[in-house]
Order: sequence, then structure tokens, then C-alpha cells
Amino acid sequence: MIHTVKAGETLAQIARNYRTPLTSILAANPGLDPNVLYLGQQIVIPGFPNPNTIPYRIDISTENRWLRLYKDNILQKQYPIAVGRMLHDTPTGDFIIINKAPNPGGPFGTMWMSLSKEHYGIHGTNDPSSIGHAVSRGCIRMHNKDVEELASIVPIGTEVIIHP
Repeated sequence: MIHTVKAGETLAQIARNYRTPLTSILAANPGLDPNVLYLGQQIVIPGFPNPNTIPYRIDISTENRWLRLYKDNILQKQYPIAVGRMLHDTPTGDFIIINKAPNPGGPFGTMWMSLSKEHYGIHGTNDPSSIGHAVSRGCIRMHNKDVEELASIVPIGTEVIIHP
């Protein structure tokens, strides 16, 4: 997996986002100076598949409040979602799914899929009436049956693109 450095990122934050030890990232990138990153720099993140080998892609529109699943660039399914509320916007950008946790407890419904941005994920909900609204703390909420279906289809490393 290759991460492209964005403005303001530090190597420590990148390591936290991918839940990968900093030492592992340094070992996978000989000669990388952890104190000097530049915009557009390519950093190998060990332990994740090459996204080009995964036929699935998730496209999320925060304005339209839908999540679309593509396989080989062909739309497979569209799901309704809830997104971040005021002061807790859902982050935009390109991410990957880095892990899955069934039955995470609390308000996260029956499935949690972490994104490669610390504290954010795609998850179910214990409040199905929230779907279609801007109510979360930035995560993508789905109906439990929908997130379970999605999690059963997409592998770790699946690209997730979030845009307005």
C-alpha cells in the first residue's frame, strides 16, 4: 500500500491513521527521514494489499448522503447513509478500510470498519432513524443490515473516496 503525503501530515499521524507502528513504516521505507516529509511524497505502508489488486471501490457523497459500491468500476449497489453534523464534518479524501470489527457495541451498531483516518469509520447504528441526516461525529452511519452486507463483500484495503 502506498500513501501519498498530504499537506500538514506527519509520519507519526500517518502511522496512527493506518494503525501501523512507526518502526514498521520506517523499516519499509529505507532512507526516509521521519522529520522531513513533503507534499506528494510516496510512503510504503506495510501490511496492506495493493489497492490496484482489489476490484472494489467505495464512493461516498456527503451531500447526497449515499454510499456506492463499485466492482471493476461497475456500480453494484447504492446505500443510504448518515454523515457528520455541524462542527463534526465527515472528512473528505481518499482512504482505505484498514480493519473490521463485528459487534463493536454502543452506538456503532453491528459492524465497524475503520478508515485510514484515525477515529473515523463506516459503521452501523442503534438509531436507524438517523440515516439520511447529518447527525454523526464525522463517521459514515449505515443501516445494520447494509453495513453487514458491505463488510461481507469488501476486503481490507478497499479504497474509500469521500467527497461532498
